[in-house]
Amino acid sequence: MTAAAAVAAAAVGALALPAVAAGQPAARPHDRAVVISDVQYDSPGRDDRSNWSLNKEWVDVTNTTRRAVNLDGWTLSDEAGHTYTFRHFRLDGRSTVRVHTGEGRDRFADAFQDRRNYVWNNDRDTATLRNDHGRFVDEASWGYRGRDHRGGDYRNGGDRRG
Repeated sequence: MTAAAAVAAAAVGALALPAVAAGQPAARPHDRAVVISDVQYDSPGRDDRSNWSLNKEWVDVTNTTRRAVNLDGWTLSDEAGHTYTFRHFRLDGRSTVRVHTGEGRDRFADAFQDRRNYVWNNDRDTATLRNDHGRFVDEASWGYRGRDHRGGDYRNGGDRRG
């Protein structure tokens, strides 16, 4: 009877193990606190490098929670290594900041990279968001039809990975 009880306890214990311990991949969280929610990588009209055109190229970063998030030191970068660093920026709960490529004055819902050249490639690229410790937070890719992409459809037909 003692041996049978030990076998039964071991079987129950094995069933109670988390999926990771049972050799299954860890489940990804269904939602994240801060995400890249939209991308306009090809500004409308002619690419004439005017500030108007540059600012029509943007990435939306959204806080999906009710609590504000301090983005100071967070970065947004492309595959070529062009990097924008948030400075003294707090993103309120359930709100979005639009990060424009061109020059401008940062406001509540708009931040500006203050660049004079386009950042996001029209044919394919990836926007990557990292926190102030350099840890991956989210990314959005477009133009890569052969790779695994998840999430929403971006303006101009791109896909979101996260």
